[in-house]
Amino acid sequence: MVHLVIAPDSFKESMTAETVAHALARGFRNIHPNLTTDLIPMGDGGEGTMEALTASLEGTTINVEVEGPNKQTVTATYALSKDGETAIMDMASASGIHYNTKENRNVLEASTYGTGELIRHALDQDIKKLIIGIGGSATNDGGAGMIEALGATLLDQNDAPINRGGAALQQLVHIDTEGLDSRLQNVDVVVACDVKNPLLGPEGASAIYGPQKGATDEDVEQLDAALANYHNCTVLATGNDVKNIQGAGAAGGLGAGLLAYLDAKLVPGIELVLEETNFKERVKDADLVLTGEGKIDGQSIYGKTPVGVALAAKEVDKPVIAVCGALGEGYKAVYEHGIDAVFSIVPGAIDLEDALANGEQYLEEAAENIARVWKK
Repeated sequence: MVHLVIAPDSFKESMTAETVAHALARGFRNIHPNLTTDLIPMGDGGEGTMEALTASLEGTTINVEVEGPNKQTVTATYALSKDGETAIMDMASASGIHYNTKENRNVLEASTYGTGELIRHALDQDIKKLIIGIGGSATNDGGAGMIEALGATLLDQNDAPINRGGAALQQLVHIDTEGLDSRLQNVDVVVACDVKNPLLGPEGASAIYGPQKGATDEDVEQLDAALANYHNCTVLATGNDVKNIQGAGAAGGLGAGLLAYLDAKLVPGIELVLEETNFKERVKDADLVLTGEGKIDGQSIYGKTPVGVALAAKEVDKPVIAVCGALGEGYKAVYEHGIDAVFSIVPGAIDLEDALANGEQYLEEAAENIARVWKK
């Protein structure tokens, strides 16, 4: 009897990781009806990480109205693990760039306040651990909005609260942490972070990611100076100099805020998900591992789900096959990183609309074809 471990990422704009896993299982079972499967939806810290962990940890989702990145009201989501001790969230659910439109996009004023509100709501559930993915942000405020929502006060030279957003941090003189939620001291905070940028400078949050959020060259210069001032005030308030820690510049500097004020641990997203899902133990009995994501190319070896899964599986000498919607330039690099074969699921030259609409069918058919040549 074949035992299959299925551990894919989501296919962006098409299918969640859980949907992908079920489609692959159906296709394989068409040929091996007595197949046993262990479905382990994955994520690497970006879009879909919360959903993947929620499925694996049998979590329950909770919807909360919070302030969006540009002061609009949005409905954000986080999850509680089955035992109620762990909260899982993506900062993008509260402060993501997908909330930005041409009409409301303003990176100078965008704030992580809603992310802080989401964390505060999770603290109300008496959690002991917080897992937060910090990809896809609209913000560049160093987590200042987050700590404000959690009880800190950010003051100017007249001891008046400053406005929210990255640009306003130029007026910051003092951060009062006296009111910071004391429950944070009893919560382990783990951050899924897949970038290594420092907070400041030419490789920092403002310079590298600001333009993606609508920042002009002038805005980038202003935001970088504002974050430098914010960090100086942070050192005075906390004693924590985090500006050069890898990942401090993630999510517009939210990485720095989490490090300095929540004593967070930043880890590569795929490593976190592998650990939280107990993947290495679950893969030991597998005859074959199936993984995949929307696109596999030369960049997939840098912290992406399929390679992370493959390297973990190879520790116990398991064969790994990956499927994807598209094969990009340099994809053969993954063969040096634990993946034995890669297959595109599309049946031929089709348009993107077709590929997105019929992804489940193509996944199932691809899995069936793989199963036909898999001998056990």
